[in-house]
Amino acid sequence: MSDAVRSLPKVSLHDHLDGGLRPQTIIELGDAIGFVPPAPEAGELGRWFAAQSDSGSLVEYLKTFDVTLAVMQTAEGLTRVAREFVEDLHADGVIYGEIRWAPEQHLSRGLTLDQAVEAVQLGIDQAVDAVESAGGFIRAGQLVSSMRMTDRGREIAELALRHRDRGVVGFDIAGPEAGFPPSRMRDAFDLLAANWFPTTVHAGEADGLESIASALLDGRALRLGHGVRIAEDLRVTESDEAYEVELGPLAQWVRDRGIALETSPSSNLQTGAVAAWGTEMSDHPFDMLYQLGFRVTVNTDNRLMSATTLTRELELLSEAFGYDDADLETFQLNAAEVAFLPLEDREEIVERIGDGFDR
Repeated sequence: MSDAVRSLPKVSLHDHLDGGLRPQTIIELGDAIGFVPPAPEAGELGRWFAAQSDSGSLVEYLKTFDVTLAVMQTAEGLTRVAREFVEDLHADGVIYGEIRWAPEQHLSRGLTLDQAVEAVQLGIDQAVDAVESAGGFIRAGQLVSSMRMTDRGREIAELALRHRDRGVVGFDIAGPEAGFPPSRMRDAFDLLAANWFPTTVHAGEADGLESIASALLDGRALRLGHGVRIAEDLRVTESDEAYEVELGPLAQWVRDRGIALETSPSSNLQTGAVAAWGTEMSDHPFDMLYQLGFRVTVNTDNRLMSATTLTRELELLSEAFGYDDADLETFQLNAAEVAFLPLEDREEIVERIGDGFDR
């Protein structure tokens, strides 16, 4: 099944740059700056990331980023990581990817915020050009994130706006969700809204409905990063061997307005985001949300930490819930329709998805 799914055209909306490094690249970049990773060999290092990430705790999961961030502090390192990131997306059948990352975390060796964004864009452009030269197709854009706990939201929003015509397609906030609601960065979101710049907000992963509400009210979020805990606003009752579901007002709003959920199934299990429903993929509320008409999308979050690809995530969901190719196509169309692209570009992606699934 892997080859068949891998060949299908896909859209990736929630994929962190510092969570998608190749283990061998970490080793080589570490050698260049005197950083010693937790394991000396690529295979062993990949297994270390997977083991450390499978803790059920978002806090422990996030600690693995200390390693990847350490080798992403130079222009050369950022450019290489971004180039390989896009190459790996293309190898997995992705035709459009949004790459999210927080430039403020990449300044320890003297880069400015603008230089960091430019270095990442150079790597993206190199990969896109190489794919096209080989007869392939991929598009990619940067989602600039502000870390919730550093209170640099306005500064990072201004950064995103400076680069809106040079590769940056949207804004995000990331980092510890509980205790750091989007309302803390209301001035940044006000600025972005005044300039008609799209936002997606991590919400409904490590915190619940109040966080989602703040993402929508304060962040003007057009999409929810993960968003799976919107299922807390569903009341499920069993009647005559059937299930009835009543949507609360927040869930009703999210569903009826088509606000996309950027779910990342494996990551959601690893971080405990869906612990209220169980610990297996079949317990994930993804299928319930899908059946109820929510605009669900499938993503990887951090390919290195979850030892995954978009192909693998689709396969895991198919095995858990019996999805067929029509379902997989729906997930891609859902993602394409909410991509932070002009309408004409979204229509091109939609057409390519339809052609690819038809073939």
